[in-house]
Order: sequence, then structure tokens, then C-alpha cells
Amino acid sequence: MLTVVYAFNFIDRQILVVLQESIKADMDLSDSQLGLLTGFAFAVFYVSLGIPIARWADSGNRRNIVSAAVAIWSGMTAVSGLAQNYVQLLLARIGVGVGEAGGSPPSHAMISDYYPAEERGRAMSIYSMGVYLGILVGYGLGGLIAQYYGWRVAFFAVGIPGLLIALLVRFTIREPVRGAMDANHTVEKNTLKDTIQALWKLRSFRMYSLATGLTAFVSYGVGNFLPSFLGRSHGFDPIQIGTSLMLVAGIGGAAGTFLGGYFADKLGKHDVRWYLWVAAIPGLFVPLLNVLGVFAETSNTALVYLFVATIMGACYLGPAIAITHTLVKPSMRAMSSAILFLILNLIGLGLGPLAVGILSDMFASTYGIDSLRYAISWVSLVGLAAVTLFFLGARHLPADLKMTQQAQQLNQMDAEQAAKA
Repeated sequence: MLTVVYAFNFIDRQILVVLQESIKADMDLSDSQLGLLTGFAFAVFYVSLGIPIARWADSGNRRNIVSAAVAIWSGMTAVSGLAQNYVQLLLARIGVGVGEAGGSPPSHAMISDYYPAEERGRAMSIYSMGVYLGILVGYGLGGLIAQYYGWRVAFFAVGIPGLLIALLVRFTIREPVRGAMDANHTVEKNTLKDTIQALWKLRSFRMYSLATGLTAFVSYGVGNFLPSFLGRSHGFDPIQIGTSLMLVAGIGGAAGTFLGGYFADKLGKHDVRWYLWVAAIPGLFVPLLNVLGVFAETSNTALVYLFVATIMGACYLGPAIAITHTLVKPSMRAMSSAILFLILNLIGLGLGPLAVGILSDMFASTYGIDSLRYAISWVSLVGLAAVTLFFLGARHLPADLKMTQQAQQLNQMDAEQAAKA
């Protein structure tokens, strides 16, 4: 059910991407404005509100928070279809960001209370597949509806069903016991300062959290402009764009996400560093595959390269969330997810599409219709920095895990002694 929720999260978030060429023509927008609309404006409110909502989730009813969040972002998606100008659409998308801030951190915390540490990589990856299932449905449905009924109807069609999903969450999901799957767990209340201090002590987290942000920078930067690239450089209509990206981004991303979690859990039993290596090793190939894809002469060749790049680039998310939850106390999990997602989305979603849009506008005078090819290529190179940081984070992971386990054992001993006293 939470995976379905996450899928709707990304249907509502990414529907704008497949509609952006139609919106651009209707409202006479630039690529920079599109980058702001699909990235930074949404991300700022999404990540800033994620922190207080996560703090609430670490002590409150997480199921009810998720239910309310779905209702808000779905309603604001439907409102997007009523926008008459750029400012109104921008405000509606900010509203979507406000709602979606309450989705993932509480969901992550619930999943970690359903599954033990050795299964969390797969569990988080299955949940994270909702990203690409949402992209698959959003691209396919958005392209089809936009072709025949216009972009406004597309917003209504994906927003209104989310209100039903909100009711299903409220009345079908069971709120799990906090820390139920962790040995020697104790129920604690932690402040934001406590969580930040705990994460800052983890040298591995400092490295891999920034790596996730840079990976997302490439993923969102490239992904949010693929519909425009296919339309401009290969002459695709909305249905062709939607169908192609269903396969490339939807199926490719879901496959990569699942494989990342599967191999992290399988190999991580023998060496915990695999939780970050499964992100770093495939990531080495993503920049080259993206460049080959955008400069391919035929559309079929381009889609094959981009499909493989998407698989490789999607392996990081489930393992990164899982290892974060293993490194912190159960009472810090929603907040730790919110902090990880703050870094990931502020750098990735906030700056990635904006960077591609600005570069495309800069290159337009020189390369004309091909400006997006060069913008996407330059942004893709950032992935090499992410790979380096994943490897550096993996070096510190065993020591950080040992430190965390020792601290939890001491806390449990203190709690037992206090209970006896």
C-alpha cells in the first residue's frame, strides 16, 4: 500500500514533466522557467517542511500523517489544471510539494518497523520502486490524455484518484510498533538536534548523503528534460514521448531500484560496504551512457542507451535509506529519512532540472535545437563526483556501524539499570 502511495506521489510530481512542452507553448515559458517549475520551487517547500513533519512522525501516528499528505498533494495536483498563468501554476506546484513532504519519512519509518535490518534493503527498494511505477503511469497516462484532451485534463485525471488512496491508507494500513524489529530497542524521544548530531558523527553518512544528492542531481536533471529532448531532437509527439519514457524511466528505473536493494542485502551480509558499493559501481557507467544516448543518431539507439543508464542510476536509493535506518535509533528514523531526503532533493530535484534548463538556454544561441543534448551531457558528468563519494563513504561504514551498535547496547544497559532502580 505504501508503494502505491509513493507511486501516486511521483505520478503527481512527474506529470508536469511530460506536459511541460505543451505548457511551455501555452504559457510561452523558457527552459529556465521549466527547470524552476519542475525542480527548485517544488523542492524548497518539500524539503523544508519534511523536517517538522518527520519530527512529528517520530512520535505520532505515521499512518495518519501519510493519509493527510496524500489528500493534500492530490488535491493540489488537480488545482494545477486550473492555473491560468505561470505564477498560479508555480503556487499550485508548491502546494504539491507541501503535501508530498509528509509522504516518505513516515513511510520509511513504518517499513523499518515491519522488517529486520537484513531485509530492509529489499523492503526499501520495493517501496522506492514506487518512484518509477509512478513515472511509468504518469508518463503513459499524461502523454495519452495530453494528446487528446489537453494538459489541464491530465492534471485532473491523476490528482482526483489520489483522494481515494488517502482513504485507503487511513483505513487499511496498520500502524506498527515503533522499534519492533530491533533487538534491545527502547522507546525514546529525540530532538532534531539529537538526530543531526547522531548523523554528523557518522563519517559515512556525510559522504553518501552528499553522493545521493549528486546522483539525484543527474537523475532529475536528465529525467525531467527527456520529454523535451525526445520532442525537439527526435520529433516525438506526446503519446510517443509517454510510451517511450514508460519503458525507459518506468521499467528501467523500477528494475534498477529493485536490483540495488536485492544485491545490497545479499552481498551486505558478508560486507556492509556493499550497501554503498552497489550504488557506486553501476554509477560509473551512467555519464557515458547518457552522453551516448543524447547524441545517438536514431531514436531507438538513444532509448536503449538511456534505458541502461536509468537502470544503473537507480540502484542507490533503497540501500542508502536502509543503511541510514540501520545506523540510527528507531526513534530517529523518520527524521533521518527527512534529513537524507532534504540533501537529496535540495541538490537533486532543486538544482538538477534548473541546471539543465539554464545550460540549455545558454547553449541555445550556439546549438539551437540541440542545446539540450549539451546541457544533459555536462550535467551527467556530476555523477562521477557522486561515485567517488559513495566509495569514500563505504570506507567508513564498518566503523560507523560498530560505533552505533555499541552506543545502542550502552543505552539498553542504562535503561535496564534505571528500570531495576
